[in-house]
Amino acid sequence: MPLRHGIFLPPFHPMDENPAACIDRDLELMQWLDRLGFHEAWIGEHHSAGWEIISSPELFIAVAAERTRSLRFGTGVISLPYHNPLMVANRIIQLDHHTRGRVMFGAGPGLLASDALMLGIDPSTQRDRMAEALDVILRLFRGEIVTEKTDWYTLVNARAHIPPYTKPHPEVAVVSAVTPSGGRLAGRYGLSMICVAATNPFGFDALGANWQIANEVAAERGLAMDPAQLRLVGPLHIAATRAEAYANARFGFERYLNYLNNNQPRFKVPAGKDPAEWFVESKFGVIGTPDDAIAMIERLYAKQGAFGAFLHQAHNWADWEQTKHSYELYARYVMPHFSGDNRARIESFDWCTEHLDELAEKRSSAARAMFDKHEAEQKAKQTATPTARPAKGKEAF
Repeated sequence: MPLRHGIFLPPFHPMDENPAACIDRDLELMQWLDRLGFHEAWIGEHHSAGWEIISSPELFIAVAAERTRSLRFGTGVISLPYHNPLMVANRIIQLDHHTRGRVMFGAGPGLLASDALMLGIDPSTQRDRMAEALDVILRLFRGEIVTEKTDWYTLVNARAHIPPYTKPHPEVAVVSAVTPSGGRLAGRYGLSMICVAATNPFGFDALGANWQIANEVAAERGLAMDPAQLRLVGPLHIAATRAEAYANARFGFERYLNYLNNNQPRFKVPAGKDPAEWFVESKFGVIGTPDDAIAMIERLYAKQGAFGAFLHQAHNWADWEQTKHSYELYARYVMPHFSGDNRARIESFDWCTEHLDELAEKRSSAARAMFDKHEAEQKAKQTATPTARPAKGKEAF
């Protein structure tokens, strides 16, 4: 199974930067990834806490799709408890048409408690509300007419206004972190899964269990989970050397960690320990070289088995040009390691090395034969009887 590569863009932008410029840079990143041959980008929805400033992934995707050729886009994710499910279904279907099938629908309960509280939503209800909304959206995608009343939405003979461009409908994915809720929903409907904390030690330990839960629930319903639709997310920054990568990450890594801890304390750096070094040593992510990125993905394979895509958790650890270079190095060296695109070239090179003496002798023999042939032809010309020239008339000239 070929491994696809993409990003998961929350995004993370420090509060001292121009927000319009930050969003423009995110769009420029989409164009850069498209040129480098990345396969997909998932865009988040957030409404508070300061850093994650895209409130509508659908709007962002509509703009980004116009500026790219082949990159596929997913909502990463739409927080379903914040929206009427009919509105979500119609927006995704419209976006499916706008992009001519390049959109994927990622759904989640909503990560930031501060978002839910602004809407008067009890965070303890969000997972159940997500499950209710997802069921309705899938029915609307299939063309069903839905009448349903809950404590947070009412639908009366509701139906999607137009059918999806993608048949039967765009790919649907649910997020999974540590709890089994994502795996249960994915298995119930046979959906894709995005493990957003795959390299986090707690999320890493839960990988196999959540995938197993998804498979068991799917089997109970006569469905089968497809590992090609399993995506694992992890943060990384790479450069030519580890020293260079760490120097690059000094730009913004500590601010990134402080932001995450400001929302939910989870990264407890020991006193006197360098935060970036501790982060890598604890296996939360990678700051290093392309070989280090390869090793991290191989570690995920060893833990999980087959999966379909690795997604970078996009961040601003490094400055813009260094960030772009990190993605370029990944495309140049990490992607072909897993695609095997250079396998035939390497085998050809190795075969030539193995037969070097034989090939050199054949080349030399062929060259000597050509010299011998040329010299023989020259001698034949020198010994040939010259043609007599007429003494007069036009033939003499």
